[in-house]
Order: sequence, then C-alpha cells, then structure tokens
Amino acid sequence: MRTDILKINSNNSIIKNSTLNPVKRKKIYWLLQIFGWTFLIALNLIIYSSFKTLTFGDFVVGAVMVFFGISLTHIYRRYIKKKSWTSLPLKKIVPRILIASLVIGFLIFIPAFATSYLLGLEEETKHFTASIISGILNLSSIVLFWSLIYFAIHYFENSQRAEIESLIFEAAVKDFELKTLKAQLNPHFMFNAMNSIRALIEEDPQNARDAITKLSNLMRYTLKIERSETVLLSEELRTIKDYLDLEKIRFEERLRYNIQSTSEADRVEVPPMMVQTLVENGIKHGISKITNGGEVTVDAKVIANNLVIEIRNSGNFDGEAFKNSSGFGVANTKHRLNLLYGGDASFNLLNENNSTVLAKLKIPSGGSKQ
Repeated sequence: MRTDILKINSNNSIIKNSTLNPVKRKKIYWLLQIFGWTFLIALNLIIYSSFKTLTFGDFVVGAVMVFFGISLTHIYRRYIKKKSWTSLPLKKIVPRILIASLVIGFLIFIPAFATSYLLGLEEETKHFTASIISGILNLSSIVLFWSLIYFAIHYFENSQRAEIESLIFEAAVKDFELKTLKAQLNPHFMFNAMNSIRALIEEDPQNARDAITKLSNLMRYTLKIERSETVLLSEELRTIKDYLDLEKIRFEERLRYNIQSTSEADRVEVPPMMVQTLVENGIKHGISKITNGGEVTVDAKVIANNLVIEIRNSGNFDGEAFKNSSGFGVANTKHRLNLLYGGDASFNLLNENNSTVLAKLKIPSGGSKQ
C-alpha cells in the first residue's frame, strides 16, 4: 500500500510539473494581455496614420480600446472557464466564438466611440454608418484572433495532459498485470514443489530434509521477486537448479538435466520465474508423460546484444492439445515479454525433432549488470 501511494504521488507530480506554476502562469497571462492588446491597437493606429495625421486624441482613444479590450476579454475568459467551453466539441465552440467576438467587439467600440465623440474627433460624413460598422468588425476580428490563440493554447495543453495521463495509466496497467502474473506464478510453482517434498517425507527423510532446504531457498527467491520486475539470470538459474533437484528426487533416474550459461549471459536481467516456468512446463507436459523419462537442458548466451535462452526437453509438442490444456506458461511468457520489452523480445515453442521440444527466448541484453 505504501508503494502504491508513493507511485500515485509521483504520477501526480509528473502532471503538475508538465504545466506552469499557477503564479507564473497568471503573470505570463497578464503580460500577454497587455502586450498583445497594446501591439494590435498600435498597429491599427499606424495603419490609420497613412490616411490622416494622428492627434493626441487618437492616442487617447487607442488607450481606451486597450483598457476595455483587456478588461472585456478577461471577463470573456472567466466566462469560458465557467461554462467549460474548452471541453466542448468544435462544432459547438465555433458559433460561440463568432458571436462572442462580435459582442465584445461592439462593447469595446462603444467607449472608444464615446471618447472619440467627446474629444471632437468624429466628423459627419456620408460614410458615417459604414465607418461604425467597419470599426466594430475591426475590433471583433481582434477579439476573434484573441479567441483562436486562447483555445489553441488550451488545446495544446489538454492534449499534452491527456498524453501524460495516458502514459501513466498504461504504466499502471502494465505494473498491475505484471504483479498479477507473478501472483499466479508463485502459487503454481510452490504447489508443485510441495508435492515433491510430500512424496519424500516417508520414503527418504534425509532427502526430504535436503528438499526442504532447497524449498526454503526457493521461497526466499519468490519473496525477493515480489519487489522486482527483473532479476539476474544467474539467480534465476540457481532457482531452476534447486527446482530440478527437487524434481529429480521425485523422478529419480527418469529425470536428467544440464544447465549451461556464459558469464556475460549471467549478468543479464530477465523476468523472474519466466525461465523456471518453461522448465516446469517441459517436465509437466514432456518428461512426466514418458515412461523412461528424459532430459532437460538450459543453454544461455549473448548473441548480437540479445540474450538467447534455449530450453530443451524430451517429448513432443502438440499445439492443439496444448490449447485445450489449463496451463498458462506459454501465454504467460508471451504476455510478460510484451509488457516488458514490446517487440524487442521474442518467444518460440516448437518441436526441434521427433523427440525434443525447444522453447527459445530472445531478450535485449541492454539491462545487463557489470
């Protein structure tokens, strides 16, 4: 539970760190408001100056437009947030933006026109109505431009947040699935090991004591892997040897095994219990069904930056029979490899010849420890 809380807090920190600090965000917003409106109105005055000489009154009217532009778009922004426009579909946002831009443009024009009239800047002309309409449309276009920038920023931020949350959710699902798979593996493995010991207790107490020692090693290993997604191959192979020694006591001369690994392969990290489960499958579906028993071999080496593990067992792989069995070793292996490595890992199970089944794992060796 403690670990889960830490993970949740860590995930929340990632989301918070992906957005600006509220104080800094507010400061940037007001700087952009002041600069943006000042720049746009100044640009309008520069264009206007090409038709007539600017007066002090024109700058006063420009200042009024800047003030009401900032004030009314700020109110507009608060209304957008209150009504959650940013979460609406595009077909509903567009008409709202167009109407709001016209209304706010008109509201900015009224005090600007009144100021211009009081300063005596308005002259009676035959194009008086057209100049009013063009003034309203000009200011409305500025508000529309403001709206497009505002919604574009929010769309970008929301898409980033959604992507981060999606990645966090995907990671959480993978972590849960891996823990679930390991929870399935441990009881499955321990059940078989206990059966081996039970068969020995009355027949051979000394071997039973040895088996209990090996079982304690295995239990210690399973406790350790609860906190790990991967373990060194050398540790996994030691566990396999203990397991095979237990099974060898049960099968006696019917079971022979050989484990080989290079020093480079030993340092590569692998999913815990994965190789052991495949060895267990080989005994359960292969050797245990052969009257004279058979052999299990594990061969591990690094080839072209990949750890290649080949597990061979006596027997014959029947794909159709396997599909109808209750075993989950192969499906489990494929699922775990996909969760941990994606397409960089592979697993194949096939009949190498008429009497040998080959399970072949390929895992990236980038996680090796020196």
